[in-house]
Amino acid sequence: MSYSHKYTWAALPRTQRGTPLVLGGDPKGRNFLYTNGNSVIIRDIENPAISDTYTEHSCQVNVAKYSPSGFYISSGDASGKIRIWDTVNKEHILKNEFQPIGGPIKDIAWSADNQRMVAVGEGRERFGHVFMSETGTSVGEISGQSKPINSVDFKPSRPFRIVTASEDNTLAVFEGPPFKFKCTKQEHTRFAQAVRYSPDGSLFASAGFDGKIFLFDGATSELKGEIGSPAHKGGVYGIAWSPDGKQLLSCSGDKTCAIWDVETMQRTVTFNMGNAVENQQVSCLWQGKHLLSVSLSGVINYLDIENPDKPLQILMGHNKPITCLALHPDRHTVYTASHDGCVTAWNVATGSGRHVAGAGHGNQVQAMAAAAGALLSCGIDDTLRRAAPPAEGEVPAYTDVSIPLGSQPRGMDHIIEDDTTIVATVKELAVVIGTSKQSSLPLSYEPTCVSIDTKSRHVAVGGADNKVHMYTLDVRTLTPGVTLDHLGPVTDVAFSPDSKYLVASDANRKLILYSTDEYKLAHNKEWGFHTARVNCVAWSPDSTRIASGSLDTCIIIWSVDTPNKHTIIKNAHPQSQITGLAWLDDETVVSVGQDANTRVWTVPKP
Repeated sequence: MSYSHKYTWAALPRTQRGTPLVLGGDPKGRNFLYTNGNSVIIRDIENPAISDTYTEHSCQVNVAKYSPSGFYISSGDASGKIRIWDTVNKEHILKNEFQPIGGPIKDIAWSADNQRMVAVGEGRERFGHVFMSETGTSVGEISGQSKPINSVDFKPSRPFRIVTASEDNTLAVFEGPPFKFKCTKQEHTRFAQAVRYSPDGSLFASAGFDGKIFLFDGATSELKGEIGSPAHKGGVYGIAWSPDGKQLLSCSGDKTCAIWDVETMQRTVTFNMGNAVENQQVSCLWQGKHLLSVSLSGVINYLDIENPDKPLQILMGHNKPITCLALHPDRHTVYTASHDGCVTAWNVATGSGRHVAGAGHGNQVQAMAAAAGALLSCGIDDTLRRAAPPAEGEVPAYTDVSIPLGSQPRGMDHIIEDDTTIVATVKELAVVIGTSKQSSLPLSYEPTCVSIDTKSRHVAVGGADNKVHMYTLDVRTLTPGVTLDHLGPVTDVAFSPDSKYLVASDANRKLILYSTDEYKLAHNKEWGFHTARVNCVAWSPDSTRIASGSLDTCIIIWSVDTPNKHTIIKNAHPQSQITGLAWLDDETVVSVGQDANTRVWTVPKP
């Protein structure tokens, strides 16, 4: 059995309050770059559903930038390492790895001839370094500033200059090569956060947390003037030049973006992005005809100059680890939820995501189930909530109904026909019909997961006591039945769509298949090819295959008819455990993981 990766619904940039984010642009104008965790994400600017991920860093990546030739990307991480890797090949072959400073890298810039690089950040003995991109040999010193450096840029034309922006409120200018300190600029009164040369190198602009933007001469570094007075009411997080160098885009913590005319130094367009804290704008990019900004919530906005109050397009998704997944019964929509309580509805056909609106759980969603007219979710706020679409075809929004559960939920399942939900909490099994809790059964063990067979109305509950506990549901009462022993805590259970089998996975790396007539082993094999705890299992719609996802980053496809054969999708989510799986059809699997990405796989039948 072979498999292929179909596409990825990409994670959003990982943002942090009070910290600017750097977006990288492709010199050919096709792609843009950002980082999330230890991934660098490359997205097509025209069709952002097309994305690629680079995951070779061993710790959090802070910045990624294209080389001026467009053939390489350099990415810098929290340990001070820079990796330079190929953009042309699918494998992204590593060209070089350097350690220019001994702490988190915050920004990178290339010289126009692709030969020199400068990296800045929060080192122990120095805050930046200039080196050759081929060999790593030093071509100058970055000195003269007393606190971490937030931003850097290389003058794109000769004579080369480097300018840096630091948390000591100053800008520093360096001449070279070899690069030597020339002067500091002390116009800003708070952290200097961004500095960028114009495309022809004749000017450079700086922005800071004092809300001000200043313009300087690119060659002499003399102050030309202040743009706006001040430019923004809040700190300015990022600036980007238009391709012709006549305009400047800025983004700010005052929840606006603005376009400035460089000649008159006056504002020409204001983009109001909203009123909530998560509408603070932490990054911007001007690439060709596209103007992008990133909100604190991580969403990417395509700004519209003609209609500044409504973005052309908003890219939504997750920027925190995804904890669970649910598939709509029509298989056209996939719901994913992350540990910050954000729930996204993905359109399977287009790959576009939209957030489920309304007051949700506000923190980690533990489990979800999708019915024809509603989405049900339970979270660690100890409630069960419903989201219903306001109109047919719309994305659901949370209603005001929240059903208190009394203790923390661990798992849930739902019967669509009579709107019955069974929630396993730390203390009990609760039976909820519609929006009211009908009954509960106290438990002597800690449950981990639930599955209901709609035909027999049997309920399987996995326990941390290494057992699967069987119950029978009669309208609103649960009657205990047999228990099935495992060698480790049970992590997931699932009845097959044809009601003939029950599969259970455990922390001891095993999957066990039971036949449902007497809950005996369906065949004398236990499936144990994972190398770590199995987190989740899912049945194909025709009940012939099972997908399992594990802490070992792999997905394995098992066959019920030929138990000796299996397909391993290695590194399905590199450096990230798999947290949820579902089958879109008999040959397509969707998986989610801690890397905040949602991936779709084709697994043809043998």
